[in-house]
Amino acid sequence: MNNSRVVVRYRIRDFSLSTSVFCKVREASKANVKIFVIIDEYDNFANDLIAMGVEEVYKDMVHANGIVRDFYETLKKGAKTVIDRIFITGISPVMLDDLTSGFNTAENLTLNERYNNMMGFTIEEVEQLMDETGVNRDHINVDMKWYYNGYLFNEDATDRIYNPSMMMFFFKQIINEGKIPKNIIDDNLKIDYGRLQRLTYNEENRAMLLQIIKDEGITTQIMSKFSIDALYRDKYFVSLLFYLGLLTIEKPVWGNVQLRIPNYSIKTVLWEYIMELAQENAGFKINTQELERAITALALEGKATPFIEYIVRNIFNRLSNQDLKNFDEKYIKIMLLNSLFQSNVYVPVSETETDTGYIDIFLMRSPLMPQVKFEWIFELKYFKASKKPTEADRNDAKKQLQNYSGSHMMKDRTDLKKAVILFVGKNKYEVFE
Repeated sequence: MNNSRVVVRYRIRDFSLSTSVFCKVREASKANVKIFVIIDEYDNFANDLIAMGVEEVYKDMVHANGIVRDFYETLKKGAKTVIDRIFITGISPVMLDDLTSGFNTAENLTLNERYNNMMGFTIEEVEQLMDETGVNRDHINVDMKWYYNGYLFNEDATDRIYNPSMMMFFFKQIINEGKIPKNIIDDNLKIDYGRLQRLTYNEENRAMLLQIIKDEGITTQIMSKFSIDALYRDKYFVSLLFYLGLLTIEKPVWGNVQLRIPNYSIKTVLWEYIMELAQENAGFKINTQELERAITALALEGKATPFIEYIVRNIFNRLSNQDLKNFDEKYIKIMLLNSLFQSNVYVPVSETETDTGYIDIFLMRSPLMPQVKFEWIFELKYFKASKKPTEADRNDAKKQLQNYSGSHMMKDRTDLKKAVILFVGKNKYEVFE
């Protein structure tokens, strides 16, 4: 008996898929061989249709007599004879629920501890990859783990893994250019804004995503499959963010899991989403030249006021009523972080841990900009317009900042500047440098 396997290649957009699969099954049966079916990004089209707002088209395709349903039903029938294995990779498990009656033999392996390491690169694999491709380690002056690592797909797994697309982008630039890329974060990896916007078109999902970004995580359950109609309910929406790579497992918490943003690269994607949403709601555009001048004043002149003045006048003062509902210290921080990230001058970091507490914002000199004279730490305080800061509030903030600057991590930085920034309402502020 011939036990060889045949790999069949096809495309989900081919409207004759069911017929093609049927013919391949019949040919394999005649030849007495097995078929191994590999499907990549099996529900990418579903996510695109959701983003386009044409969910009815999707439902027509996956429900009875739809082309996608027919295709998977044909595969299921073939599995009884010559289809030996079917291996599917995708973006989310949406269709696992919508295709249950037509393809109920599929099992979601994503959350299985056994397969955690196959989702990306372990540190050992990263080291091996550098050796095999000739990546010069002397060119790497950034913390790869901070930018690209952090993913965990099962709470009992031991290895946090690197995003392979991020790592390949990074290493390719070093091999081709002999230095780290100008943009350390690959633009091609960013989630399409329109898709994320569509998923948050309703107030509940938008508020949920904003809270997740503010808190840098959430405690919930991860659902192994769900239908397209469930995407606008909390736990299913959060699960989708997990499958999209915007959240990952931090640790188990009383029968649930605590999810967090995996790494710095993903944080910047989410910061930009909030800024885009604010600009869309309020109808304003960022003046990039003025912003660059304000950040240059931070970096070369050691002056914080021009930057804060720019933020208050050009962003906070123009926020819509919708955005003002969310206006608090955490929201302010996201806006500041994203504005600072627009420039290559600094690597802005939120909640940097020191032995004396957590710094609201630490502006770390970018590895691409060694000529920057000053790094910064900011202590932020927000007061509603009806409540003005007192002298005691000012002194408390200054004391906190002094403790941070005297911490073991910061005390030897001779080029470190510090500032207390008190925001009152959306258009008033005080800066103490």
